[in-house]
Parts: sequence; structure tokens; C-alpha cells
Amino acid sequence: MTTTITETHGVDPTPTPLALLLLGREADPNSERGVDCPGDLPPASDPNLVERARAAKAALGDRVFILGHHYQRDEVIEFADVTGDSFKLARDAAARPEAEYIVFCGVHFMAESADILTSERQQVVLPDLAAGCSMADMATAEQVAECWDALTDAGIADVTVPVSYMNSSADIKAFTGKHGGTICTSSNAQRALEWAFEQGQKVLFLPDQHLGRNTAVRDLGLSLDDCVLYNPHKPNGGLTVEQLRDAKMILWRGHCSVHGRFSLDSVADVRERIPGVTVLVHPECKHEVVAAADMVGSTEYIIKALDAAEPGSAWAIGTELNLVRRLAKAHPDKEIVFLDRTVCFCSTMNRIDLPHLVWALESLVEGRVPNVITVDPETEKYAKAALDRMLALP
Repeated sequence: MTTTITETHGVDPTPTPLALLLLGREADPNSERGVDCPGDLPPASDPNLVERARAAKAALGDRVFILGHHYQRDEVIEFADVTGDSFKLARDAAARPEAEYIVFCGVHFMAESADILTSERQQVVLPDLAAGCSMADMATAEQVAECWDALTDAGIADVTVPVSYMNSSADIKAFTGKHGGTICTSSNAQRALEWAFEQGQKVLFLPDQHLGRNTAVRDLGLSLDDCVLYNPHKPNGGLTVEQLRDAKMILWRGHCSVHGRFSLDSVADVRERIPGVTVLVHPECKHEVVAAADMVGSTEYIIKALDAAEPGSAWAIGTELNLVRRLAKAHPDKEIVFLDRTVCFCSTMNRIDLPHLVWALESLVEGRVPNVITVDPETEKYAKAALDRMLALP
């Protein structure tokens, strides 16, 4: 689903009905579940929403700690106590044991990670349970168990180390921990893979194929031929036993719906439109896009690069539009544009809006704890083991 940008250098899409759906301002009852909040959700047209959010947050005081992911809307970021990527936010929550309630303005897997890392007395709240992650949903526990059976049948499971991206469910993190693997972020994927190859001969990388491929080829010096793509919807992943045995990187067939949209045409087009532009993309982009870019890095890397950029410089950024717009506003002395002419918002991330945040905060003020995200003890045990291995990486 795409929305066309009408201005040559702009980053704002035309607000069509489709764009409103992508922004989370409309719902499709035929394809979405859990988009309704119990009780009365304030209308987006309520002129007092900002005042209500401030009042509720003030009433809760130190009892609440609000986390805002970089891809959230400005109206939500305004009320965040801290902003950052998913793992940074989860660690920030763990560092605030005095807060009874952690309101995570992000998506489901992020709230799970926060629950795993925080204490038992703290409760993690997700303002809208429909705020999920399509990438995380591309790998289920059952599918990964079947994959491991295929690796076992091929005789390579004992030399394969699972490495799972932070953008995965608690179940997948637990699988990783149970099988001696580690978690990685887009910032430390290289270190995680280096560690994994010290432990075994092969890596099963979940669930984002692009981050796995880009890290293996760009940073570790492996070839594309060293990588195979495991498709969970095909018998044996669509691979022969020989292909599995020959591969060094077994990549899961998953991707980010936003970063996966950028193409070589996007890069060529922006270079033609803006001479001298620096193309900076996230490593979740396709390999050919990463290869054509000038710079590649995580969300935090992108932010720091633009903070340090020279005034008057031009940048085309390949990541989520909310962040690109925020960066453009923060750096009026630089030309910062969205990499593509068409955009695909992270629709589930955008489900967290001001009405949902107000509803969650006012519920807490009234003594009701809505949308609590809880990871069961067994899953938490093994998921935390995988996260602890990541934290121990040099």
C-alpha cells in the first residue's frame, strides 16, 4: 500500500483515505483485530487532548514512565520521557524501577522486551494492542521449530547458532536463548554474527533477511552465495539438504514492509533530482539498495549522522517517514528528504496516537491498568538468556 508524494522534495504524503489507514487513523474491520479499546476512546477531534494528556501524566507523576520509539508521531513523542530504538527503550525502562507503569509507545514486541527486562512489580502498557510488527509476525514459534527440525534432519543443527533480530516476538527470542543463540540490534549485528561464528559453523538469522544478508556480506566479507533463504511456507524451506549444508548464513524469509519498499530506482531518482545528495539508508533495506547508498546505519546512526552533517548539505534518508520529517524539522539548515517518491508508513506503529495515549493514561489515573503486556515465566527465562548474551558481547 503506497501513498504518492506530490511535491518534488517533500516528505508529506497526500492525506487520502488510504493514507489515513496507513497512519492508523482508520480501521479495516475485515483485516484488523483488536483495534478497539474497551471504554470510550477520545475522538481525535477533541481540542483538549493535549491538555488531558498533560493532566493525566502530571497526576501519575513518577508512577508512570512513557517510552517513545523514534518512528512514533510527533504528537506522541511530545509526551515521551525518553525516545530511542526498541532495545534502548527497554533498557531505559529497566533503569526506572520506581515507575509502576511503563507506557510503551511502540509496537508489541518492544513492549514484550520491556516486560522481560523490567521487574515483576512493574506493568508494561501498550496503548493499542493492534500496534504490532509485520516483520515479527513473519516468524512464528511453530515455523521456527519446523525449521530447526529441517536443520536437524540435514545434520547441521548442532553446528548452527541462531541469531535473532530484536524485532522478533518473545517466543522467537526464547527459541534463540534455548538453542544457545543471541539477540542483535541493527547497531551490533556485526558483533553478534562474529560471536555466533566463533560458536558454530553456520548462523540461522531471524526474522529479517535483509539485515542478515547485508551484515554478512558488507561487514563480514561473506558472499551472496554463502547465504540461502529459508521460506517457512515451503517444505524444507524451499531448500535442498545440500543447499542447507553448503550455506553459512541461513536467512529467514522476513522483511520490514517500510524499508523493503526502497529500490534502486529510488536511489537513482533522488540523485538525479538533488545533485550532490548523500543517500543514507537503514540496513533493513534490500541488499542492492544498501550497496548503492553512500552510508548505511541504524536509526541511532542516522540521527547522529545528521546531527554532525555540515550546514547546506543534502540528504536522502531511507527509513520511516515520521523520523525523516522530524529530522527535517530539527535541521532546517540542511536539505533532508525522504528517499522515495512514494511512502509506506509503518501502519501498526502509527496506531499509537494521542487519543490512545490519553485513554491509557486516564485509565491509569482511574485505577485501571489497560492492555498489560505479560510474557510467561518460561518464555521470559530463555528470552532473557538470549538478551543477556547480547549484553555480554564485547
